[in-house]
Amino acid sequence: MDYWVIWLILAVVLGVAEIFTLTTALGLLGGAALITSVAAGLGLPLPLQLLVFAAAMVTGMVVVRPIARRHLLPPSGNRRFGIQALVGKSAYVLSEVTGRDGRVRIGGEEWSARAYDETLVIPAGAVVDVIEIEGATALVYPRD
Repeated sequence: MDYWVIWLILAVVLGVAEIFTLTTALGLLGGAALITSVAAGLGLPLPLQLLVFAAAMVTGMVVVRPIARRHLLPPSGNRRFGIQALVGKSAYVLSEVTGRDGRVRIGGEEWSARAYDETLVIPAGAVVDVIEIEGATALVYPRD
């Protein structure tokens, strides 16, 4: 059996294993085996094929793996988006906020609101902090 066929079979086996494991490493090894299969098909002797495999593997680990990791891992830091990004922001009370209802302006948008502490009554014009979002209602607490 020719070496290029062996390298090709190895590339396919590693590619299939990558599909089931999603580790990126097996895919990089499969890619290196595929490149080596082409080199073997061009007639390179076995020692040079091993050198091509090692070079392709190292290149994949140095170049491709960091790019893949950056796309697969969640971004570092505490980047919230959507309505969860409103938690912790300040709001301006438009109409009195009680434990049952009220209106506030958060970042230019008007929201229905309730006091986080149901015993509080927050007058219009006060500045509050958004503690939590429940559906379309902001739970707020007055600033000290």
